[in-house]
Amino acid sequence: MKKDYYEILEISKTSTVEEIKKAYRKKAIQYHPDKNPGDKEAEENFKLAAEAYEILSDPDKKARYDQYGHAAFDGAGGFGGGHMNMDDIFSQFGDIFGSAFGGGFSGFGGGFSGGGQRRVKGSNLRIKVKLTLEEIVNGVEKKVKVKRKVQAKGVTYKTCPTCHGSGQITKIANTILGRMQTATTCTTCQGSGQILDQKPSGADAYGMVMEDDTVSIKIPAGVVDGMQLKVSGKGNEAPGSNSIPGDLIVAIEEQEHEFLKREGENLHYDLYISYPEAALGASKEIETVGGRVRIKLEDGIQSGKILRLKGKGVPSLNGYGNGDLLVHVNVWTPKSLNKEQKEFFEKMLSDENFKPKPEKSDKSFFEKVKDMFS
Repeated sequence: MKKDYYEILEISKTSTVEEIKKAYRKKAIQYHPDKNPGDKEAEENFKLAAEAYEILSDPDKKARYDQYGHAAFDGAGGFGGGHMNMDDIFSQFGDIFGSAFGGGFSGFGGGFSGGGQRRVKGSNLRIKVKLTLEEIVNGVEKKVKVKRKVQAKGVTYKTCPTCHGSGQITKIANTILGRMQTATTCTTCQGSGQILDQKPSGADAYGMVMEDDTVSIKIPAGVVDGMQLKVSGKGNEAPGSNSIPGDLIVAIEEQEHEFLKREGENLHYDLYISYPEAALGASKEIETVGGRVRIKLEDGIQSGKILRLKGKGVPSLNGYGNGDLLVHVNVWTPKSLNKEQKEFFEKMLSDENFKPKPEKSDKSFFEKVKDMFS
């Protein structure tokens, strides 16, 4: 079981953005590879701290994590805040703790050393995937076509002559406080430390081409409308032999069901029955995600009665089972009557058996609503 992100950073859910950042910096420095060369446990803790910070520092991701836990991000196929590698961490968060280690790191295989080349990450791609209620309940694997920027076949890069591969230009200026040193991104290579050497036909000025790619996305059961999932490494590539691709961000859009209404993990179904069915009882078929099922209505059932079918709702993202299907019984009042029918009901107006006699067990509308949400 994955460790709680708040426990990893040793903070609470009410911590401010600045407190989250401060806690992450403390952990990052504690487990930084330059301080713990060859220490695999430190490497894992370093990655966990970055993973926790990636989620908790983003208000939207933090809100989803607070509601659904790790299940909001950990779908099969590499979604979410997890699965970060050292390149991701230093490209995204290196500025937070880099000054404590000379601007980079040298452990765990290198790649972000202060004197070496910087690794540039490609931009993310965003798509919207429409899901039916059936697909949400059961989980689904979707294959989508995306247009990605990739390095052209045969392209080569060489070290940038301006920054000599560092990706930064250092300037020293004399001020009233003394000599001040500043570092800015190299404008020649845009921070990659490399420039184009050989450009294949059809490639742009950075050696990139557009390519159609089919991406398989495994979407876990129980996702909600508006949720965003991440497929690592399926975004745009970046120029340079030392670059890493961006990610594919998948936004979930839930399509409305014809008969069922979703509310969290519960589903609602409106069942309309006639006066005779309400009085005599009936056997009725109702719609569920898994198909139609038959339920029995007792005689004398009242309009507004809510029947609960356990486990017939939407699976919990946290793995706590399924929600329920709530069947709302509505007795249909005929809008027009023939002469014979009118005469029957006129006779029944004074019949004691037709006069409303609610019992204490017959709950009011507000009590039913309260029970429904409890």
